[in-house]
Amino acid sequence: MTSQTIVNTPDTDQIRRAPKVLLHDHLDGGLRPGTVVDLARETGYPQLPETDPDKLGLWFREAADSGSLERYLETFSHTVGVMQTREALVRVAAECAEDLAEDGVVYAEVRYAPEQHLDGGLTLEEVVEAVNEGFRQGERRAKENGHRIRVGALLTAMRHAARALEIAELANRYRDLGVVGFDIAGAEAGYPPTRHLDAFEYLKRENNHFTIHAGEAFGLPSIWQALQWCGADRLGHGVRIIDDIQVHEDGTVKLGRLASYVRDKRIPLELCPSSNLQTGAAPSYAEHPIGLLRRLHFRATVNTDNRLMSHTSMSREFEHLVEAFGYTLDDMQWFSVNAMKSAFIPFDERLAMINDVIKPGYAELKSEWLFRQTASTSASTNTEG
Repeated sequence: MTSQTIVNTPDTDQIRRAPKVLLHDHLDGGLRPGTVVDLARETGYPQLPETDPDKLGLWFREAADSGSLERYLETFSHTVGVMQTREALVRVAAECAEDLAEDGVVYAEVRYAPEQHLDGGLTLEEVVEAVNEGFRQGERRAKENGHRIRVGALLTAMRHAARALEIAELANRYRDLGVVGFDIAGAEAGYPPTRHLDAFEYLKRENNHFTIHAGEAFGLPSIWQALQWCGADRLGHGVRIIDDIQVHEDGTVKLGRLASYVRDKRIPLELCPSSNLQTGAAPSYAEHPIGLLRRLHFRATVNTDNRLMSHTSMSREFEHLVEAFGYTLDDMQWFSVNAMKSAFIPFDERLAMINDVIKPGYAELKSEWLFRQTASTSASTNTEG
C-alpha cells in the first residue's frame, strides 16, 4: 500500500466526516420512521401499514424495492399524509436538517411540493413558512451539536397538475426568505416539461433559478425539452444522458450532440445512484452511468433523492461508489465542489463554502494518513531499537 492510497481511500468514518453537498433530496422522502408514526398518531392519520417504527422503516424499503410503481407511490401517500399541519411540517424540516448535518452535509437544497400539503387547511404561504421555520430550527440544533449546515428550499410543482405558474410565483416571492429555486416533479412519460412553459418563462424573466426532473424514467427527449425549450439550470437526475454516449470496443467514447452540449455547457446532473437502481435506470452501482460520466468530466453530482425509501444517506451513497469504482477522497471532493458550484445561492457564497469549508475539510482528512504513517514509522523504529 502506498501513502497515496492511504491518503485517498476513505473509510466509513472519513466518508461520514467529509463535507458533502446535496442538491436533490425530497422532504417527503426523508422522514424518520418514528416521526411518521408519531405524526400519524397526533394527526389521526389511520392508514399506516405498520405502527412500529422499525417495521414501518422496513415496509418503506421493501415497498420501494418491490418493482411496483403503485407500491412505490403508496409510500409517499403515507409521508405526505402525515405532513398536513404546520407543526408536522416544522418538525419534519427541522429533523431533515439535523439528520443531514449529522451525516456531514454542509449545504443542502431540499425540495417539496407545497400543493401537496393543503389538506389540513394550510395555505401555500403557510406551508412555505412552516418548512422554512423548520429548516432554521434544524440548522440551530445542528450547530448546538457541533455540526454546521445551510439548507435552502426548492419549491416543486407537480407535472400532472396545473399549478406550476402559481408555485413559480410563490418561489419568487420567498426567494430571499429561504427558498432558492423551483422544480417540477412527477411522472415524466405523458407529462413533458413543455406543459409548464409559462412557469419557466416567468422564472427566466425574474432571473430566478430552476431545475427540472428529466432523464430519469424517460430518455433523451425529456432532457432535450428541459434544456432547449424550458431553459433548466440543472437536470434532476439526467442519468439517461448516457443514451447519447457510445463506448466502442476499443474503449474510445463518442458523444452525441445533446451529451456534448450538456458537458460543454457544464450543466449539472443531479445523479441519485440508489434511487436509480430502484427505478431501473441502472442495474447495479458498478454499472451506474456515474462512473463513465465522472471519467468524461460531466458536471456530475451525488444525491440521495429519497433517504427513507432508499434507506440511504449521502455517506451511504459515497460508500457504494467507493466500493464500486474505487473512488478516493479526491473524487469525493470533486463531486462536492461540483455540487457547490451548481447550487442556487449567490456566487460569492458558493465560493466561500468551497474555499472555507469544503476544501479545508478534505485537506484535513487527506492529511490524516501522515499522522498514522508517522506513528507507524515511530513504533517500528522503537521496536527495532
